[in-house]
Amino acid sequence: MDASTCDAPLDQRALSKLRWRCRRGLLENDLFIDSFFARHESGLTVRQAEALGVLMDLSDNDLLDLLLGRKPPQGELARDDVTHVLGMLRAARLPV
Repeated sequence: MDASTCDAPLDQRALSKLRWRCRRGLLENDLFIDSFFARHESGLTVRQAEALGVLMDLSDNDLLDLLLGRKPPQGELARDDVTHVLGMLRAARLPV
């Protein structure tokens, strides 16, 4: 996938699938994710959706540790796009 495709806006079908995939078992994670979508869903790009998908592959507890800053992203999670989306998730919980 080239850079222009990665930075293209996410279409409605892909956004709907992404929202479904982001459903979690821990309420705390859902609060971060719901706030993230409320703030960013209209401007999400394909690259950001892919990075969010990487985060959604984590267990609930590992995801919560990252969201709360208990541990830093390591390994595959240390990519720029994943750390950027992680920052967006964290910031979405802050009051506007």
